[in-house]
Amino acid sequence: MSETLDFALPADLEAHEPPEARGQTRDGVRLLVGRAATGAVTHHAFRELPGLLRPGDLLVVNTSATLPAAVRLDRLAVHFSTPVPDVDGPGSDGRDWLVELRRRSGKGSTPYHGGSPGEWIPMPDGVTLRLVRRHSDRLWHARLSTPVVPYLRRNGVPIRYGYVRRDWPTAAYQTAFALDRADGGAEMPSAARPFTPELVTGLVARGVLVAPLALHTGVASPEAHEPPYAERYRVPEPTWDLVRHIRDHGGRVIAVGTTVVRALETVAAGGPLTGWTDHVVTPERGVQAVNGLLTGLHEPKSSHLMMLTAIAGRPLLSALYAAALDERYLWHEFGDLNLVLPD
Repeated sequence: MSETLDFALPADLEAHEPPEARGQTRDGVRLLVGRAATGAVTHHAFRELPGLLRPGDLLVVNTSATLPAAVRLDRLAVHFSTPVPDVDGPGSDGRDWLVELRRRSGKGSTPYHGGSPGEWIPMPDGVTLRLVRRHSDRLWHARLSTPVVPYLRRNGVPIRYGYVRRDWPTAAYQTAFALDRADGGAEMPSAARPFTPELVTGLVARGVLVAPLALHTGVASPEAHEPPYAERYRVPEPTWDLVRHIRDHGGRVIAVGTTVVRALETVAAGGPLTGWTDHVVTPERGVQAVNGLLTGLHEPKSSHLMMLTAIAGRPLLSALYAAALDERYLWHEFGDLNLVLPD
């Protein structure tokens, strides 16, 4: 398997707060554009996106909402990642989830390696969490004594990593496409964060198509670059039909975020329209459904960079990240964006 791109990320290029706190609008972040056919790299404001796309281009967006998936205790934090796949069959009551236990440390947290099967953890509101079994070195299969999603709505806060210096409300982690607030993922599909209703109107007026799907993300590991594990997704049949139509006629299907790539490529590889996916896009596997990607800037050696290599190619990806470092673009979910186009 190809090695992922490696580079040194200066701490001052990590976005510590939403752009609104930096005196910008959501669509005021920067946009770094690379074109695979020519290798050209150009610099733009995100609000210029409609002019960079063509009539007939298809943007596929993730409508997953962001859950306030962290519950803080005195010394620990519990990060709720995703329901346990098929633990109770069709009648699942929404109480069995994969969770990560973290030790609270100052304004952040570090991995907590304690816990044992059968242990009960008291939670706010008189609720208990029982550790059932280890799912991996980092994650536990755990059962809450009440359905998880309503409980998180009452008691959770958005998951915050160490580079974000203070808490922000859940609204700061919702995108313009977050339609279903009754469900959601542990982390924001952040490539869509800069979209505003006005910008979407501009795209539609230009003739750019927009189609939805949902993939609910689990908890990433800030300490170790793990491949993603199984996550829930749903690709509506009209979306999949439109993707196939655009590709069959030589058009451009541009995924808004790596989550969208993962869902579409799962279906392209023969997966169902709805289910769980552990599909990992690599340069060796390639892509079949998408030929463009709008995404944030990813950390060195992350698995997302394998996906970017599959779409952009290693020379263009290296040029994009060198330009991002030279021009001091900002990384992470509140940072700047990167658009890879086939031509």
